[in-house]
Amino acid sequence: MEVGLDWTTVLIAALAYLSALFAIAHWADRREAAGRSVIASPTIFALSLGVYCTTWTFYGSVGRAATLGIGFLPVYLGPTLLMLLAPLVLRKILRIAKTQRITSIADFLASRYGHSPLLGGLVALTATVGVTPYIALQLKAVAVSFDALTGGGGMGPAEGPFLDHGFLIAAVMALFAIVFGARQIDAAEHHPGMVAAIALESLVKLIAFLAVGLFVVWGLHDGLESLFDAAAARPDLARLTGSDPALGHAPGGNGPVGNGPWGAWVTTTILSAAAMLCLPRQFQVMVIESVDECHLDRAVWLFPLYLLLINLFVLPVALSGLLSFGGRIDPDLFMVALPLGGGADWLALLAFLGGLSAAAGMIVVESVALSTMLCNDLVMPILLRTRSRALARSADLAPLLLAVRRIAIVTILLFGYGYFRLAGSAYALVSIGLISFTAVAQFAPALIGGLYWRGATRRGAIGGVTAGTLVWAYTLLLPSFARSGWLPASFIADGPWGIAAMRPYALFGLEGWDSLAHSLFWTALVNIGAYVGLSLFDRPGAAERAQAAAFVDVFQSAPNGVVPLREAPPDWRSAASVGDLTRVVARFLGPQRAERAFAGADPDEPAGPERLRLAERLLAGAIGGASARVALASSVSAGAVEAAELLRMLDETSDVIAHSRELERKTAELERATDALRAANERLTELDRLKDDFLSTVTHELRTPLTSIRALSEILHDDPDLDTDQRQEFLAVIIKESERLTRLINQVLDMAKIEAGALDWRIETIDAGPALTEAVAATEALFLERGITLSVDIPDRLPPVRGDVDRVIQVVVNLLSNAAKFTPPGGRTRLETRLESGFLRVTVTDSGPGVAAKDRELVFDRFRQSGDTLTGKPAGTGLGLAIAKRIVEHLGGRIGVADAPAGPNPESGKGAAFWFTLPLAANTADVPEFGVRQE
Repeated sequence: MEVGLDWTTVLIAALAYLSALFAIAHWADRREAAGRSVIASPTIFALSLGVYCTTWTFYGSVGRAATLGIGFLPVYLGPTLLMLLAPLVLRKILRIAKTQRITSIADFLASRYGHSPLLGGLVALTATVGVTPYIALQLKAVAVSFDALTGGGGMGPAEGPFLDHGFLIAAVMALFAIVFGARQIDAAEHHPGMVAAIALESLVKLIAFLAVGLFVVWGLHDGLESLFDAAAARPDLARLTGSDPALGHAPGGNGPVGNGPWGAWVTTTILSAAAMLCLPRQFQVMVIESVDECHLDRAVWLFPLYLLLINLFVLPVALSGLLSFGGRIDPDLFMVALPLGGGADWLALLAFLGGLSAAAGMIVVESVALSTMLCNDLVMPILLRTRSRALARSADLAPLLLAVRRIAIVTILLFGYGYFRLAGSAYALVSIGLISFTAVAQFAPALIGGLYWRGATRRGAIGGVTAGTLVWAYTLLLPSFARSGWLPASFIADGPWGIAAMRPYALFGLEGWDSLAHSLFWTALVNIGAYVGLSLFDRPGAAERAQAAAFVDVFQSAPNGVVPLREAPPDWRSAASVGDLTRVVARFLGPQRAERAFAGADPDEPAGPERLRLAERLLAGAIGGASARVALASSVSAGAVEAAELLRMLDETSDVIAHSRELERKTAELERATDALRAANERLTELDRLKDDFLSTVTHELRTPLTSIRALSEILHDDPDLDTDQRQEFLAVIIKESERLTRLINQVLDMAKIEAGALDWRIETIDAGPALTEAVAATEALFLERGITLSVDIPDRLPPVRGDVDRVIQVVVNLLSNAAKFTPPGGRTRLETRLESGFLRVTVTDSGPGVAAKDRELVFDRFRQSGDTLTGKPAGTGLGLAIAKRIVEHLGGRIGVADAPAGPNPESGKGAAFWFTLPLAANTADVPEFGVRQE
């Protein structure tokens, strides 16, 4: 690689770019103050999620692809799969966060499990320790890429601690985070300047990566085909274009995967999905900074698209770097080295700025999120419990809160820098990131379980997170120090004190697994085991039950998250006053905010549970849910009530709210059940009426032919001398009426069999033409008798269909009989067929009164007939069309009624066209002579 750019040029460009980010953030903050927020956009929200793509993506993915080929993809498959679950998981988290005024993932977990300060502090500490390697990753990437771009000129690690450009970057990032992420008290409020800058840097790193990719593919090579052909010509590179490297090696590079060829792929996918949800910076931009949960609808597809675009050229860049440099340059640096080696210095500088952008976004958001967690869930609970009197004497605690957060930001970045100097050189970029992914994955069981499992308890969550974190530290964090020389190498090879069963990469004899899969297995086992086991044998308190209901049933709560109390404990009458609450809220949020919250209330008036809950929610946005409770308990008027008693009252109030929510939920369920029962009762009443009508109709229909048969039979019996012609006429009538009886009885029996599922079916490939012809012949006499013209349009050859011949004939006979019944004498009826896509359509059109649009669905119900008894209800049981509908649907077709083609508008009731379809036999559409016509 050629000698790089002058280091002063690179430093000036970097500072200019960071200054531009400062300017964008300042502009966004000013627009927010003017009421024209730039972050109230779903596109900005989706782009801000791109903070997931750090220098790991910009540099590390190329280095990973240079070893594992497509093995870099699982890091992005996990977040993509998580976005598919956005409607189920992320939307619920967003709703809870806004309802509870959550400030961080530590506050989220602490609030879910009864506002537990111990759990919040544990999560804050775990996140800080776990993410420290990830911050070190960013500093390392910027430092080594700076050296690669400048040829090692300028300040470097050899100059000693606090003199290299890694420290300079950390200092600038700390300044940015303090200015735009730690200047307001209410951590539940948004940081528009920071979010706008993150969205911009997401675009910058995407443009830089695409620009380098285009240059490599079409500038250094003659396109993708030429590049892949060159790689295929070398056996050591050809393997990278297949699946073997990705599915058969460890993600951390520490040996083969022993748990199957997909072990590394699955492990990394699971960890990346958990990281997308549990990394403090991702929780910050995705949950805390979200202004509207509807923005998820765009992020669901835009964020995966972003991941796709930024990874388009990862493998081509890796292959080109291996072709150009072989093993002479670290693959993590190919993004800078390739443009520099190709003479495109400006592009190399753009690539460096893209990597700097990726690092800056991660460091700023991560440090803001971690500082909020440390302040609200660790420092403040300790101060409120140990220095409550000193804090109570202060009229304004805002400067203290801001100071704590700013000190936390500086401390976090110093820890990251220290890890970079102490252990960063022992790992590739991706390996460092995966250590952090595994750490934050310890929050996932308690977080996901808390959303859906009411029985999950505080002790279960604390036990799970503690056990998982300890195992993570033993199996991944401590070995990273051993590999860096800060612990004996024998710690990894032989285990502590030579105990082989305690080897961190082969714990309890589990050998043959890569370090990451090994750690994930043991951490998941102890974490989930402790979480579930302790929760099952634990009994949650009132606060835990209340918060469990609030989280699990968040969509059943009131829109603003406040459920009106139906009753309150009597202790509230002599507890905290409105003045007490005003003073404590003013200390943390300022007097103006406190006055707005309790405007119009008498300061000496008892606060009551509703105002106390309001104060708790306001304070939660500034110092977290757990600290808010301690602040309230330690700030009431002296002698009014003991702090412990006030905490008990808070729990009782929470319990009342939980019961209120539960009662509302059950009331809503009861109302839905009542509505369903009412609808079912109305349906039963209607069916009962129809049954009565049916019985009346059937008895009438049976009585009429029976009366005729009996009368004529008696005449024949009593008058043996009746002349022959008269006798023949009477016998013909008897036969006709007997056939009518048979049809009526058959219809009732057919409907009963259909309803009972006892009808015999012989579904096969049939010729529809003869079946239709037979049905016409069976009903032709009806039309002749009534003087109705029946026309038939059946082609000589119809394609075969799937059906039951007897049932098809029955359907057509029913439709023709129905037409004969309703067509007036002298009218016309027509039967025709046509082919639709995959179906044969049979239509029977008449010139009768038609069917009104409102009745077109009802006529196919049992016992339904057009008209009514007073207006001349037609003869029949009302079962013919119902039977036809069930037969056709069983055969896989559809049935309906429309206006006759020549008829007037739909409501005129002149002429009806009953139609049904039958599915064509397989491959019929492929036979040329049956060429199906699209209608």
